[in-house]
Amino acid sequence: MAELLLDAVLQVLFEKLLSPEFLNFARRYQGLGEKLDKWRKMLLRIQAVLDDAEEKQHTNKAVKQWVDDLRDLAYDVEDILDEFATEALQRKLKGGDDQASTSKVRKLIPACCTGLTPHALRISIRIESKITEITDRFNDLVKQEVDLGLLKGTAAGRKYRKTGTLAPTSVMNEPHVYGRDKDKDALLELLRSEKCRDAQLSVISILGMGGLGKTTLAQFLFQDEEVQKNFDPKVWACVSEDFDVDRVTKTILQSLNIENCDGKDRNWLQVRLEENLKGKKFLVVLDDLWNEKYHDWTILRAPFLVGAPGSTIIITTRNEGVSSMTSTVPAYPLHVLSNDACLSLFTQHALGASDFNGHPNLQDIGEEIVKRCNGLPLAAKALGGLLRTKHDRDEWKDVLESKIWNIQEKNEILPALMLSYHHLPSHLKRCFAYCSILPKDFEFEEQQLVLLWMAEGLIQSQERMEDLGNEYFRDLLSRSFFQQTSEDGSRFVMHDFINDLAQWVAGDICFRMEDRIGGSNGKRPPKKARHLSYLGGQFDGIGKFKAFFELTCLRTFLPLMLPSYRECYLTYDVSLKLLPKLLCLRVLSLSGYCIVELPDSIGDLKHLRYLDLSNTQIRGLPKSTTTLYNLQTLILEKCHYLKELPSKLGNLVNLRHLNILNANLLKGMPPQISKLTSLRILSNLIVGKGNCFALKELGPLLHLRGTLIISRLENAIEPRDARDAKLIEKPDLSALCLEWSGSMGKSKDRTSELDVLNMLQPHKTLKELTIRHYGGIEFSTWLKCPLFPNLVLLRIENCRKCTSLPAVGQLPLLKDLFIKGLGSVKNVGHEFCGEGCSQTFRSLETLCFENMKEWENWSPNGELPHLRELSIKYCPKLLGTLPNHLHSLQNVVIKGCEQLIVSISSFPELCKLEIEGSKGVVCKSKVDFTSLNSLSTISKFRCSVEGFMNVEDLTIGDCEELMPLWSNEVGLLQPLPCLRDMQVINCQKLVSLVAEEVKEQPQQGTSSTRNGMESLPKAVVYNNTCLERIKIDGCDSLTHIAVGQLPPTLKKLTVLNCKNMQILLDGDDTINCSSSNSLLEELSINDCPSLKSLTSSGELPATLKSLEMGDCKMLESVAKSFPHNSSLEKIAIWRPYPTAYTTSHLFKH
Repeated sequence: MAELLLDAVLQVLFEKLLSPEFLNFARRYQGLGEKLDKWRKMLLRIQAVLDDAEEKQHTNKAVKQWVDDLRDLAYDVEDILDEFATEALQRKLKGGDDQASTSKVRKLIPACCTGLTPHALRISIRIESKITEITDRFNDLVKQEVDLGLLKGTAAGRKYRKTGTLAPTSVMNEPHVYGRDKDKDALLELLRSEKCRDAQLSVISILGMGGLGKTTLAQFLFQDEEVQKNFDPKVWACVSEDFDVDRVTKTILQSLNIENCDGKDRNWLQVRLEENLKGKKFLVVLDDLWNEKYHDWTILRAPFLVGAPGSTIIITTRNEGVSSMTSTVPAYPLHVLSNDACLSLFTQHALGASDFNGHPNLQDIGEEIVKRCNGLPLAAKALGGLLRTKHDRDEWKDVLESKIWNIQEKNEILPALMLSYHHLPSHLKRCFAYCSILPKDFEFEEQQLVLLWMAEGLIQSQERMEDLGNEYFRDLLSRSFFQQTSEDGSRFVMHDFINDLAQWVAGDICFRMEDRIGGSNGKRPPKKARHLSYLGGQFDGIGKFKAFFELTCLRTFLPLMLPSYRECYLTYDVSLKLLPKLLCLRVLSLSGYCIVELPDSIGDLKHLRYLDLSNTQIRGLPKSTTTLYNLQTLILEKCHYLKELPSKLGNLVNLRHLNILNANLLKGMPPQISKLTSLRILSNLIVGKGNCFALKELGPLLHLRGTLIISRLENAIEPRDARDAKLIEKPDLSALCLEWSGSMGKSKDRTSELDVLNMLQPHKTLKELTIRHYGGIEFSTWLKCPLFPNLVLLRIENCRKCTSLPAVGQLPLLKDLFIKGLGSVKNVGHEFCGEGCSQTFRSLETLCFENMKEWENWSPNGELPHLRELSIKYCPKLLGTLPNHLHSLQNVVIKGCEQLIVSISSFPELCKLEIEGSKGVVCKSKVDFTSLNSLSTISKFRCSVEGFMNVEDLTIGDCEELMPLWSNEVGLLQPLPCLRDMQVINCQKLVSLVAEEVKEQPQQGTSSTRNGMESLPKAVVYNNTCLERIKIDGCDSLTHIAVGQLPPTLKKLTVLNCKNMQILLDGDDTINCSSSNSLLEELSINDCPSLKSLTSSGELPATLKSLEMGDCKMLESVAKSFPHNSSLEKIAIWRPYPTAYTTSHLFKH
């Protein structure tokens, strides 16, 4: 159905044929202008009958062939016009323009060809041949137009002729609504909210793609008992795409039982409606609103402004623009149904039941059909209705494997989605159709798609190409053609049926070898395909691309790589033999292949605008690359082996995007980068040594935007070069990173770096700034608040010689501040906040200090009213306390700050806390921890800390001066009923785990708590029914473990490096290890040189399955005997014992 794109394609051709640049070029060649003018006239004649052709081609094969031929001709004309434009650009760059303007008008192929190279002569002959061929094809189409009897119409204002459909009413046509209860409850809550309850008129929009169930949800809400009781009157009006204020107003009046409105003018209609709504709390549903004209909306809305407070209009729409224009509260975005709800809806319509109990043979296929619906209720309902009278597996399988256009006569899925497509302006139709090269389930990024649209000529504006592309993308997103898939909103996907729609409208112009991720198309690409994609394999040889040699008109060669393949290989034959055949390519990607070079023939791809070699192993680019004068995008990201760029890269005057991120072997930029005045994105600018790129060549690149990284700034010796870079004159840069190398020796003189930094002042519109490895002792004076009112993020990293921080406290919009690796800073105080400033860091939300080795004092000046995240790591000399009054704090991370005192009481409720890897949540000025990895820092707290009830994993380590842990007074650790794993490591001087005032539970028996942790405390088992694993390592005061102190749930006990351990399990007058109470299964002892016996009773637990021992030189016995019911399966003994020992000596019979 690619004829649906013809109007847009023809419009582009008209614009090109009439452009001043093209007309100027055509005048230079005798006869060329006349031929092109003839083409334009024939295009106008053909466009006049295009309406009739689109109607007849469905029933007349000859007309269908005529439309297909016209489509192919339109693309071929676009190709040859592009060749003309390329020829004109090449002459201009080579200085031929002036000569041509003063010479006589020449033929396209001059009589004397002495001035042409053989290559240029071949090109001229080929172009002349194409012009003749295209003219003949135009004549044929015009002749066939007459023979086919195609009638003239008006191409402008063509509207989509959709088949008649019944407008929905407020009466629900579903016996049961599946999966929308939560949505209805959310809307009811919105209606009850103070914002809607007190407003004179609230407008709530339900937003979502076609077929998502917006109308059904509105009906569901409209019929709710609470709504019926609280609103009167209640009115439903279907608006649809044919927006008519008078018609909608009449519908509402008739719902209110007003007399006949026929023949009445708008004023009468609106006055009567206003009279009937005045002072009443009404609910009006405007279903399926499309019109985006604000003036029309205000006229329609006017009579509704007289109702009682709480009056509400509910709108259903597919268009975010309509929602934003009409809504008084944020739109309610409707999402797809859950798979279970979708399955229930499908079975209800297919089988008249809620499940497959009556037809188990159909369940597996039915479930696959529902998966294909991707939660779209319309699809589930339509496919279910299609299968309602069919209970044969083969018939169900046919539906599963069909495209939506193959079943369009029997269901309403495609017409419903097609309505959205026909409401698109022509420029968006071409952009959307191009998306059909993306397989189903493939996630894509906005910039990735915009750059492809640019390369294919789908965005015509030269000056605002990227901005327009972003607008196009956001427009399609707002109309629900795309859906966000990632939390940060950076990745998108098309619903399966939207993807099918794109394929349908694109026809065989676009082809993809795989229908979806993990699937295969199984078809050969049509010879007239212009755009092609495929999923790259691990080993792609020339055989995979055999059919591609016939695709001489191909414009897009786009492999899409899956993350499952770490390395993908492409045989050199593909680059050497196939690519030279594809002379019309505009997009070429070899991204992700382990290729090391490109052939010189790459320079023959004169139409090429997009070249992606990212994640390849290329060492360099051929010199011929610099003759690709149309190239707009060159992506070399993560080319880790790339050593240099071509010396004449400056010839690429149309280059707009150059991405060399993480091409780490590049040591500089080629000369004459200043000629690339079209550049919008320059990811990374590398300042080279000597005659390499000079920083001043940045000056003419006035259109740079987005993020710019300037690296190896130590090579910028002259401050005037930094001044001539004119960063201050680049207002479109949103993020800037200034980076010196981190590997410079201490002996290098870095005194000039401040002068260079002073000259690199960016424009005041900058939003993000990073400074890395700067070697000066102070920062530039331009880092002050008045200069950067829009700065939201600041990173200062590894500037090791700086002794103070810049005064950034008055930056009004600063939200994120990261200070890392400033090893010479000792004080952070007033100079950081700004001298004499009462309000500082007014917008700061994230503050991170890290690796500040000499930092001792922090004197915050004023409050941090909006701070949400605070992180201080590896600042070993930092003294004192944290700032108070952090009312908005949500997350705190403290690590490697041995001198810092942390007061829990200064943190707000529900603040999440992580100290030395230990995580918790503040609750009533206490901390409720869920995991503890270390108590060495917590021991420094001068506060009451409790709430360890949820701890499952506890590690107590390096607590040399720690007071008793289980202390009622300090409250540091309470009984741990959820504890499963406990480790005690290197606690040499620990007094005890339980203070003396903790009373022991009577049922646990008695045991003394000795100084220096000579025995494991019984408090471990207080109220504990979960503890399964205990590990004790490096506790030299421990001489034994009383059996009565082990929890009955213990399954594994490990003891390591306890030098004075003599008896592992002591006390046969408490709990018998061999009793049924024990669950101990694993026992492991290593490096306990004083150990003489495992148990004082000489018996091992009957439940023990595994025993491992090593380096216990004094061990006299493992056990006296093994019980008849022993579970022991494994005994492992390693490291040599004294020669007097043999294995048999370890067992006493």
